[in-house]
Amino acid sequence: MIIGVPKEIKPNEYRVAAIPTVAMELTRRGHEVYVERGAGLGSGFSDQDYKDCGAQIVDKDTAYGKADLIYKVKEIFPEEYKYMKEDKILFTYIHSNAHREMTEELLKSNILSIAYEDVIDSKGKFPLLKPMSELAGKGGFLAALHFSQTVNGGPGKLLHNVCGVEPPTITIIGAGSSGFGAAELAASFGNNVRILDVNMAAMEEAKKELPNNVSFMISNRANLVKCLKETDVLINCILWDKTRTDHLVSREDLKLMKRNAMIIDVACDDGGAIQTCRSTTHDNPIYREEGIIHYAVDNIPSAFAQTASTTLSNATIPYVIEIADKGVKKALKENAGLRRGLTTYLGQLTLEETALKFGKEFVSPDTIVENF
Repeated sequence: MIIGVPKEIKPNEYRVAAIPTVAMELTRRGHEVYVERGAGLGSGFSDQDYKDCGAQIVDKDTAYGKADLIYKVKEIFPEEYKYMKEDKILFTYIHSNAHREMTEELLKSNILSIAYEDVIDSKGKFPLLKPMSELAGKGGFLAALHFSQTVNGGPGKLLHNVCGVEPPTITIIGAGSSGFGAAELAASFGNNVRILDVNMAAMEEAKKELPNNVSFMISNRANLVKCLKETDVLINCILWDKTRTDHLVSREDLKLMKRNAMIIDVACDDGGAIQTCRSTTHDNPIYREEGIIHYAVDNIPSAFAQTASTTLSNATIPYVIEIADKGVKKALKENAGLRRGLTTYLGQLTLEETALKFGKEFVSPDTIVENF
């Protein structure tokens, strides 16, 4: 199989889907890897690094046009629509329910697309979302550390346990991978860290790993209000159901918070769990609503591109090998977790959440593979 690795074109996106050693693993199995010229530079990998690992360095048209499998990091942008074809496989973060126009183009093209974020493992976890989620959580806390500085427009409060000063309070919504990553760093700086979640089992697991300056609270309205009043930084790490129209934290709730407090929305759902959050970029990362600093950069891991590319490649390569070695139809038929990530197939929408949001017909991936 020919695997194409294009250069990402999203602004401030420096990650690459396949690091050189992953290219080596694929070529030694008899597959061809076409890497677009300069695709790895943002992550610290030169074209020569890829050549040394058996990959071919090509232009964009070749990376897309010759590929059977398009191996990417981010969603498809308008400039890339022309490369979406019926005979190709797209494997990337798609987030179809957040990008209606792109989803329509994928359906129109008849391409077979599989979303990293929806692939599950045998335990029902999301193995291709986890490494980026943890990094996003850590990066979210580091952003709070940066924008808390007076010189960066913040309140001038060091998010650290400084002798003679009351330690800041960091509230994290969600005890998953992002929440754990944020809590790990925030706690290591000596902050008073609180985690809110509705899942006791998840909090109990996190409690085993985190230090004693992390407390755990059931996420209910009373506890949320208490935290909103007392917290210096609120870090949202839960994905909000795209079909919901309510919010966990409303605009009115912001009036409960301290002046110059900060909201870090790692999930970056526009109008999602945090009503006043909208996606921002690394170029223009913060804004204020109701006197509260908001940070909602939607590709936080790109700030740590080499680490992010390496961990993402490590997570995705077993699935790429399975698709390349077996063929995509056999891989989807035999691997129910991979099948869960199927988003579009021959003009059919196979992700239920997106179908519900856009009011489109949903076709189960299980029904699709029955005809393979």
